Amino acid sequence: MLIVSSISIQCHQNCLIMKRGNNIFSCNDSSSDCIIFFQETLTGFKWMGNKAKELIDKGNKVLFAFEEAIGYMATEFVLDKDGVSAAAIVAEMASFLACKNITLNGQLKAIYEEYGYHITKASYFICHDPKTTEKMFENLRNYNGTNQYPKTCGKFEISDIRDLTTGYDSSQPNKKPVLPTSKSSQMITFTFKNGCAATLRTSGTEPKIKYYVEIRAPPGNSDPEKLKEELNDLVNALVEYFFQPEKNGLTSQSN
Repeated sequence: MLIVSSISIQCHQNCLIMKRGNNIFSCNDSSSDCIIFFQETLTGFKWMGNKAKELIDKGNKVLFAFEEAIGYMATEFVLDKDGVSAAAIVAEMASFLACKNITLNGQLKAIYEEYGYHITKASYFICHDPKTTEKMFENLRNYNGTNQYPKTCGKFEISDIRDLTTGYDSSQPNKKPVLPTSKSSQMITFTFKNGCAATLRTSGTEPKIKYYVEIRAPPGNSDPEKLKEELNDLVNALVEYFFQPEKNGLTSQSN
């Protein structure tokens, strides 16, 4: 979840945009007109909807909530994933931009140029053996010895690690995550020094180990193809060093 407090002269009202924890960076930027405070919820619109209600009750205005799997909460009337209102707002936005001879793609490019490109990639491996899944995650927690998480993934250096299964977050002063933890599911997020982040987690309903990888480029980096190449290199490294599908008997989504 993301909390956005508007500090522009025209608007002093607190405005909020929320997202689930799989998406690492997408809106975590700032400009001269706004300051963005980063706060996440766990996966699922029940978490975002409940947090939205809590924030609204405190006098905030929740603008938007979204998840990676194409789900949007664009109004305060329905505190849940709602494609009908989202479609209406997109149509309104397209009409507004058309009056200025701007297309939706053109506006998106302008946003990229101002805030930097944000590119994501998500997929999964199938594993029917819960013990194999647990062993894979335990290997990550003891990668460089007992209770030693990996410091790199191939050529990519890791800056922070958050483990919502064990309750560890290296980025926090007390090493405890802000989000709720659960030992009944596996979820680890790796943040990399190059601006990428990757979350590995198990599905709650299917025999899948999912991954969500994202890169955030600073403004001025206008070569999305190079960014995609770097993102793909990280995904390949995650597969080779962390998932190890051949060793663990995992089936790729593409198979």
